[in-house]
Amino acid sequence: MTRLLILGGTTEASALARAVAATEIAAIFSYAGRTECPVTQPLPTRVGGFGGVDGLAAYLRDERVTHVIDATHPFAAQMSRNAVEACAGTGVQLCALERPAWMAGPGDDWYHVPDITGAVTALPDDPARVFLAIGKQTLAPFAAKPQHHYLLRLVDPPDGALPLPDAHAVIARGPFSEAGDRALMRDHRISHVVAKNAGGAGAAAKLQAARALGLPVILIDRPTVPPRPVRATVAEVMGWIADHPARLGE
Repeated sequence: MTRLLILGGTTEASALARAVAATEIAAIFSYAGRTECPVTQPLPTRVGGFGGVDGLAAYLRDERVTHVIDATHPFAAQMSRNAVEACAGTGVQLCALERPAWMAGPGDDWYHVPDITGAVTALPDDPARVFLAIGKQTLAPFAAKPQHHYLLRLVDPPDGALPLPDAHAVIARGPFSEAGDRALMRDHRISHVVAKNAGGAGAAAKLQAARALGLPVILIDRPTVPPRPVRATVAEVMGWIADHPARLGE
């Protein structure tokens, strides 16, 4: 019998949960617990970490999980690495639901950097007004360039003081529109955009707005994850599940 664990937190993960809920597949949806009010899912849901590779492997054994779909954010690399190792050690089938990375088009002024440190380095030395569209987990390194004003967009209000001396936070949950992001950037007189190459339609509005306004974008490349089967759509993942039955003895 198939028993599925969905590692979620993305729009695609929610779409997968709806598709799975319409079948007879037994499934559990897992949130990392980084947002205060996660989207309600039509599946039994757990919230919180597993305790590294060993903790995830123990959970897979205890819950008799046969399949894992890694539908986490493309920058949740540690969770994805843990899933690869834990599934390999327990014999559980693993597939990633991963949206394609964004590709520059006509009119885009993108500067690719490998990581957060590279993004900090790529910002100018002269004071600028930066839309820092990278979430709340990796803000502190930008304090190395305190001369800039930083506009942040966060899902939840910050727990305490922001780690940046000159910053303004907008609390909002996507998806966002190009017109809305264009107005946001104009209102805050943004001169540079920093973003992670997360891919997907729901988060692309800031890039479209930057193109329309002629703004440079510092785009952080995705972290490296060990090889694993990858599918780009919910339909492809559902087909993968059907084509990969639980292994004998499970």
